[in-house]
This record gives sequence, structure tokens and C-alpha cells, in this order.
Amino acid sequence: MDGPPGGTTPITPVIKAGWLDKNPPQGSYIYQKRWVRLDADHLRYFDSNKDAYSKRFISVACISRVAAIGDQKFEVITNNRTFAFRAENDVERKEWMQALQQAMAEQRARARLSSAYLLGVPGSEQPDRAGSLELRGFKNKLYVAVVGDKVQLYKNREEYQLGIGITFIDMSVGNVKEVDRRSFDLTTPYRIFSFSADSELEKEQWLEAMQGAIAEALSTSEVAERIWAAAPNRFCADCGAAQPDWASINLCVVICKRCAGEHRGLGAGISKVRSLKMDRKVWTETLIQLFLQLGNGAGNRFWAANVPPSEALQPSSSPSTRRCHLEAKYREGKYRRYHPLFGNQEELDKALCAAVTTTDLAETQALLGCGAGISCFSGDPEAPTPLALAEQAGQTLQMEFLRNNRTTEVPRLDSMKPLEKHYSVVLPTVSHSGFLYKTASAGKLLQDRRAREEFSRRWCVLSDGVLSYYENERAVSPNGEIRASEIVCLAVPPPDTHGFEHTFEVYTEGERLYLFGLESAEQAHEWVTCIAKAFVPPLAEDLLACDFERLGRLPYKAGLSLQRAQEGWFSLSGSELRAVFPEGPCEEPLQLRKLQELSIQGDSENQVLVLVERRRTLYIQGERRLDFMGWLGAIQKAAASLGDTLSEQQLGDSDIPVIVYRCVDYITQCGLTSEGIYRKCGQTSKTQRLLESLRQDARSVHLKEGEQHVDDVSSALKRFLRDLPDGLFTRAQRLAWLEASEIEDEEEKVSRYRELLVRLPPVNRATVKALISHLYCVQCFSDTNQMNVHNLAIVFGPTLFQTDGQDYKAGRVVEDLINHYVVVFSVDEEELRKQREEITAIVKMRVAGTASGTQHAGDFICTVYLEEKKAETEQHIKIPASMTAEELTLEILDRRNVGIREKDYWTCFEVNEREEAERPLHFAEKVLPILHGLGTDSHLVVKKHQAMEAMLLYLASRVGDTKHGMMKFREDRSLLGLGLPSGGFHDRYFILNSSCLRLYKEVRSQRPWSGAPETSHRPEKEWPVKSLKVYLGVKKKLRPPTCWGFTVVHETEKHEKQQWYLCCDTQMELREWFATFLFVQHDGLVWPSEPSRVSRAVPEVRLGSVSLIPLRGSENEMRRSVAAFTSDPLSLLRNV
Repeated sequence: MDGPPGGTTPITPVIKAGWLDKNPPQGSYIYQKRWVRLDADHLRYFDSNKDAYSKRFISVACISRVAAIGDQKFEVITNNRTFAFRAENDVERKEWMQALQQAMAEQRARARLSSAYLLGVPGSEQPDRAGSLELRGFKNKLYVAVVGDKVQLYKNREEYQLGIGITFIDMSVGNVKEVDRRSFDLTTPYRIFSFSADSELEKEQWLEAMQGAIAEALSTSEVAERIWAAAPNRFCADCGAAQPDWASINLCVVICKRCAGEHRGLGAGISKVRSLKMDRKVWTETLIQLFLQLGNGAGNRFWAANVPPSEALQPSSSPSTRRCHLEAKYREGKYRRYHPLFGNQEELDKALCAAVTTTDLAETQALLGCGAGISCFSGDPEAPTPLALAEQAGQTLQMEFLRNNRTTEVPRLDSMKPLEKHYSVVLPTVSHSGFLYKTASAGKLLQDRRAREEFSRRWCVLSDGVLSYYENERAVSPNGEIRASEIVCLAVPPPDTHGFEHTFEVYTEGERLYLFGLESAEQAHEWVTCIAKAFVPPLAEDLLACDFERLGRLPYKAGLSLQRAQEGWFSLSGSELRAVFPEGPCEEPLQLRKLQELSIQGDSENQVLVLVERRRTLYIQGERRLDFMGWLGAIQKAAASLGDTLSEQQLGDSDIPVIVYRCVDYITQCGLTSEGIYRKCGQTSKTQRLLESLRQDARSVHLKEGEQHVDDVSSALKRFLRDLPDGLFTRAQRLAWLEASEIEDEEEKVSRYRELLVRLPPVNRATVKALISHLYCVQCFSDTNQMNVHNLAIVFGPTLFQTDGQDYKAGRVVEDLINHYVVVFSVDEEELRKQREEITAIVKMRVAGTASGTQHAGDFICTVYLEEKKAETEQHIKIPASMTAEELTLEILDRRNVGIREKDYWTCFEVNEREEAERPLHFAEKVLPILHGLGTDSHLVVKKHQAMEAMLLYLASRVGDTKHGMMKFREDRSLLGLGLPSGGFHDRYFILNSSCLRLYKEVRSQRPWSGAPETSHRPEKEWPVKSLKVYLGVKKKLRPPTCWGFTVVHETEKHEKQQWYLCCDTQMELREWFATFLFVQHDGLVWPSEPSRVSRAVPEVRLGSVSLIPLRGSENEMRRSVAAFTSDPLSLLRNV
């Protein structure tokens, strides 16, 4: 038996295993029976063949020889120890000796091969961490080494150097966890190893090393093996260590684990570190090919062209030596090979634009490393950047290299313009010292309260950009340090979050979180201020002007181009998120409680936080998971409702609480005709659950018909308004409103109401108007819902004024406000007309939906593309019932600041991808019915109508309003969705006039008076022209005889859909037919009568100095998204 059942599988196969007698170290003649196992690397012996962990192991590389000694005995001899074994017989002894000698020979052959490759570098694998630890059950400390994916235990350091140990633990089945300040457990299915370190800092370092071993054990070598296929990639680009399993994907070099830690400390702007074995999703086929083309060979010919032998790294180099060398190599570019064009920016940029169109990746690497601008203008408007040029030239590897280097900083010596390094600037004037209480650093967010006992008192010094903490004020060497350049976030939790009254958190590039605490608020504030000044560059120093809960840097995307991620600085203060971007110092806070969308996109490995406010969108990327999750939680909390008052709720653009809008909008769409709406009560339990959800995060609650009953929603709204601490009309003004209701003169009373309305706080005033506007709509359907003005007043009077219902004056106020809604709230005639149109459209659609078996509920949102269907061209708009295709087109063009020149015929098209056809919407056509009829394969796109000018010329020159002629014809019927195709295309004669489209099978003779052939008196087919939809294009699977075809769709009153496919002989003929269709369907008005349409003046929305664009996402996602409400949240009741 080779091992325990279900035990760890050794990396190398077992060569031989069996029972042997072993002579104990004391040299007595009493042999002990042991289970012995030999593999290519180790000879191990166990108490039992069921044990997972050995009593001792001997490295095969340390065995000098094997010798026979008497009957059935043999010795395994190392440099300083001899191990004696006894077999059952001479044959078995011979087999063991031969197996050992063969393993030794193979080990020496591998060692010689490794030495040849390493050119003198020692071949033994360096431990990730080694040192002494106490292990429960052992009297003395053991020497522990973390090597790769194993933890090795030795009696002492001498035996470690000799290769004779106790056992090793395969970390693929291991797990580590903290026990107390100095202790931790390594748990496996077979045993728990309880270790104790000398200090808390050491414990943290051991935990980190063992967690790294676990990650390595669970990784895969597939990518590594492929990248190691290139010989230079088999050794670390920086120190030469064998089999490096980490890489910098922007520098395109393969590095060992030790160098990877220092690369990470350089920051993502210098080196983006990824694991070859663990970050599987990163390693696309293109990236692997890039490393095979460039890799360490080309990388070191550029980055290490001038490394003096005295400054070269070795696998055994110390962390500080590595850090200094890598700073000089990559941040300063000290050893790089300078390009002949170095210093001439214009020529460098030109050379880069030329290089990216070729396969010369090394030239591109050298140009970027010497300062060529990765986003420089190429001079070609169609391909304005090097990335666009590479894409145009089909150079996928060049594109991959450019994408990975979009945010990489240009190397420069520290003496050169240090302020240009926007996130690693150190202000040496900042210094501070004093005692702080510190917990052990953590690799995850602190979910639980840290007790006071978990904090240790440390003397801390902030000086020259380094925060060092010591055991006490007299200690010479620090227990640890945090470099300001590595700090990515500084957070201040609320008081009393942990055992100390005031605490702050420091997040670093290395995904570590440090928690500090103090009792004094003043001292804590002083420390936070000093640390912030030490790591925030002058670019973002305005963020320090006010107190913050969180401050730091994050990668983001914004503006009209989402191709390039940049590093921005952010601070969170209350419900405001302030931002400073590299493009300019100007900043404009995002009001988080007024966000229209707060969502997470991407998978767990590549999350993106999307914030949408007033048609502007900001994408914050989760490049570092630890601080990103902290930001995410803090922003979500700040964006939620803060309390019970109206002003503390999540608000829409017009200061109307989202909770009010959600309920009003749902009832407007689904409950206007519900009998007893607002008078009937919903189920108490459902109402309570809904109200709790809305109070917690109304933005994320999407009410859907079938899931919520209108009475539950109406009860939740009434309950919310009644429970407002200050009431909708406020305690201070409530009495004045009630007194105003007793004024007898109607004109004077209305005037008094208007005065009182102005005195209300803005949020209350907006909410009152929205609510009364909604009730005005409800009473318009009193014939159906039985809720006239008086009945609504009886319900809402006590609710809004929070009375017991005995005071009739409360109801009278509500009744007056509804009756005089237009005058009190200054509603003009146009606004009132649009309000009525929208309500009418909603009711009609519900009736149509009931007839067809479908119900539409929720937000009326349209996803529209500009010119073509691409992610970066998406626009998302809330569609009121009155919006026409022309208004939608202008809205889209306004958002993207597209000017309309003469003879620019911008039009909104309905595109059906499945049918491979598109239909330009008539400028006066209402968009909302089209939106509800769009299938999953359809979308809207705004683009220029290229044929419109030719069509208008044709219509202006023709005589009469009919069109006739021969076309190729094919019919396709669909009865309730069941397609019944009817063969191929056939010649048919068509006549189109102002009333119908007719199809004739035969053509008899020529009519002398009209020039048209005489047809049979009775048409084979006839459709009313007003009910037809005409799409340009015919789907290819029908094999149309020409490419100039169109599809005519007719849906009968019985919902029977019929489709005709028609093909013309020429493009001009197609345009003439289509123009005639538009002409007869719209009474001759094909295009607006004014000479040109000028885009409306819409102010550009900016965040700081960066233009922002709407949220990306599919239409179905946006239907469920608050980002849809880009205009007034109550646009059902407003002039949009």
C-alpha cells in the first residue's frame, strides 16, 4: 500500500514501498518496523502504511551512497548521518539498494542538467519563507520551510541544510487560520498542526506564505508549461531563478515569486503582476503568444541591456536588494537600451504608429519604454491612435501589447519631474509620530468588531514617505513598515466600530489591510490627515479640504471613449463622491443618493462598479479586490436612504424620493382602473415586506405586475407617507395649511395654497406636486375605479396630515389641491396635454396587452444605438407616450453633441436582426408602441437615411400618388406564430394607391390613357395600406433573386401576421416603391416641412473636465434599471 486512503497524491510517483526494519538512532540492536516509501526526491519512513505524514524523510540529493552490511541489512549514508535498514531477505535488500542507486543517479543527472541551464546558479529551490516555529507536541522549536506548494518540518536549521527532515505537508489539502496574536493552525484532513511564532508580525508573514503555498497547490501548470516553451522564459527575467510562475503582463516578462512581490510594490502603473498558474482567465491565447514572441528574451535585451555585473540580482538576493534593483530597472529605466529617437517625442510617436502595423513587437516595446505616447494622434481620422492602427492592420499581438500598456507609466529617473508620477508622489515634509494601537494586518475586509484586546500598542513614525511601527519608542528596528507609495486607500470607520473609539484603515497595493486605533478623536484626525497628505499627490490635494470617510485611488473609465482605463483619485464624504482625474483638476461631486443606477458588472474576477447620475456614467474598476470591495460597500451604504425624513431618502433628478416614484409609477401603469384603488388595503405582511425593501434600497426594487398587487403597493405608499417623522407638509406649516382650507373665497384660498407651497422644503414641495398630479390622474378614471376627488381626499387627508381622520380640514386641503391642481402647481396647457396623452397610451396598451395575452409593466425604456450596434454607442432613454421618432432622434444626437448639417437626414430605424431587415420610422411616429412590440432580435438605431434625398427628389418630380409595376414576390404567413412558407419567388404585378396595396397574377393589355397594363379585375391579394409595415431587406435564407428587396408585414385584427417579400430589379426602383409607401401612409408628409432640423440646446453633462456617456447594457437589463430615469422621474406627469 503506497499511502493512506484518500491521502495526498505525491507529485512524483512512488518507485518502491514496503515494510523494513530500521535501526534507531541510538544504535541499539532493537530494530523497529517501519513503512518505507521511495520516490524520485525523497526516502521517507512511517510508523504505519496508513499514516499521511512521515516520521523522517531523507532527500535523495543528499544520499552519498548505499552499502550492504551483513545479513539482509543495508545502510543509507549521507554526509553526516547513516541510516540502517533490514529487509526480510537478500532479494528484497537487493531490490531496495538498486532502487535507491537508480534514484540517486537520476537525481544527479537532473542536477547536472539544471546547473547547465542555470549557468552556475544553485539549483535547489529557494523557500518562500523559512525559520523557527513552536509546534504543539514538540518540546523544542522546529525549523519550518515553505517551499512551493509544501510546508517542510525539520528538527533544526542544520538538518534543513543537510536535507534530512521530519515530514512535509502538501498544501493542496491544507488550510490556515489565526488562533490568537501569535498562534495559528495549519489544518489538514489527517492532522492539525498548531504553530506559534515569536511575534504578531512573524505570524502574519507565516500566514501569508502558507496561504501562497495553498494557492500554488491548487493552481494548474498548463499556461506555465506553454510559456516555458521559450527557453528564456524558464528563468526569472530579474534574478534568474528556475521555473518562474509569475509574470508582468504589461512589461511582458516572466518572473519568480520573490520578484513578483517587489513588482507588485512598484504599483500597477509600472508592473501588472499575474500568476501563470492561478490567474487562468487572464491568459488568453493571444497573451500567451505575445509572451512567446517577446518574453524574457526581448524584455531583457531592452530593460537589462546595461546591467553591471555588480548590480545583477541572484535567486538568493534579499528583498531590499530586489526592491532597489527593480525600482532602477523598471521605474527609472536605468538599464534600458535607449532608442535612437529618445528625446524626440514627435519622432517617437511617428515611429510607434509605423511599428504597430508590423510584426516587430520588440520595436514597439522599445518605443513605449522610451516615451512614445500610447494614445498619440496618428494623423488618420479613421484610425486616430496606435491601437486603432494595429487593429486596422490586423496585428492582434500588437493590439494585446498596447492594451496591456494603456496605463503604464513612462520610466524616468527620480530627479526628473517627480510630480508627473501622479499616484506615487511622496511629500517629504509630512512627518508625524506617536503611539497607535494596531491589529494584525488582514487580507480581507473586517466584517466583525475587533475587540480592544486584539490591538497592540506600537510606536509609529511617519517620515520620508514611510509609516514605520516599532515595539516601543526605544526600539531601533521597526516591526514593519508601510510605504506611502503603496497606499491605495485610507478609510475612517464610524466611531465605536471597533474596541477603540476612533479607528482608521490603511489599504496597500499588496492587498493588505492595516487597522489602527486611538481613544482621542483629535489625535486620530491628525494621523489621518498626515497619512493622507503623504500619499495623495498635489493633483488631488483639494480632496483633503473636507473630512472624508474614504480616500484613495482607483482605475476608472469615463468620457466619450471607454477604451482606456486611467487612475483617478476619489473621496467619499457623506453621500457625495468627489473625483479628480488626470485630465484636469476640476471636480464635480456625484450625489450618490440621487444616482439613477448603481450596479456591478462583470464576473467576480473583473468587477466594475457603474454609477449613473443625470445621464453621466462612471465605471470604477476592481483591479485590486480588497480596497475595491471596501469602496463598493461604502458607496452602496452612502447611496442608500439615511433615515426616515424625505430629504434623507434616495432621490430622483427632481428631488422626488425614489420610493414615492416607484409606487406612483407602478400604480399609474397598473392600477388606474383598479376599483377602490387607495381605499382598499393590501395584505399587511406583503405591505410590510415591500415597504422594508423600499426603505432599504428603493433604487434596486423593481415592481412588476404579477409579483406585487396594486393594493399592496398603494398601502406601502400610504404607510410611508403617514410614518414620515415631520410629515409631508411639515409640523411647522401643517396648521397653516389646515387653516387655509377654511378660507371661503376660492381665489384667495388658491393664492394662499401657492404661498404655502413655496415655503415647503424643496423635496417636500416636489413630492407634493408629484403626488397630487398622480391623484389628479387617478380621479380621471373614477367611473372605473370609483375613486373620485372626494373619496381620494377622505383617504389621503389623514395620511398626509397624520391625523385621526376626525378633522375634515385635512381632507378638504387634499380635495382643493386636486381640484385646483393646474392653478396651484402652475401646470401649463402643453404639460397637461402630454400628461393626458401618456395616461391614454398606458390604458390603450393595457387593453391591447390583455387582448393579446401579454401585460406590460415597469419602466418604458429604450436602448438606442448611434449609427451601429456597438457597446460604446449605446444610449438609454426613458420613452414617454408622446415621444415621436423625431424627438428621439434629436435626443440621441443631443446627448452625443452631433450637429445636424443641411441634407443630413438623421432617422431612427427599427432593425430586426432575425429577419435581416430594417424600417426607418416616420418622423411623427410614436416610439412607445414600437418599443413594446420589439422582439429580442430587434433594436433601434439612429443613423443617416442615405436614400432619403433621392426619395424626396422622386416624390417631387412624379405625377399622381400611385405606383404600379412588376416585382418578384414570395408570401410567408404566420398564424399566431406558426410559420407557413409558400415556395419561391414569382413575378407579380402590384398597384399601390392611397387606400391599398393590390397584387395581380396576370397582366392583360396596355391601357392607352394611363400607360399602365390592364390587369384582371379582381386582385389576387389586397391589403389596406395604412396597416402595413414596410421593412427594407429580405432575409437571406429565402434566397431573394436580387439584393433590392423589402418585406411587407400586415397583422390582422385576429393577430394573424402575414408577410410578403418583394424584390425589385434596381436600387432606384426599390427607393421609388418605398418612397410611395411613405407618401400614401402619411398623407404626403414624408419629411418635416422645415428646411433643416437644428439640434436642441442641451447643456453638456460633465464630471469635472470629463464628458460622460450613458450606461452600457442590454435593453432587458435597462428595463430593470433605475438608470433608465434619465429625465424627470415623474415624466408620466411632466413635459419631457
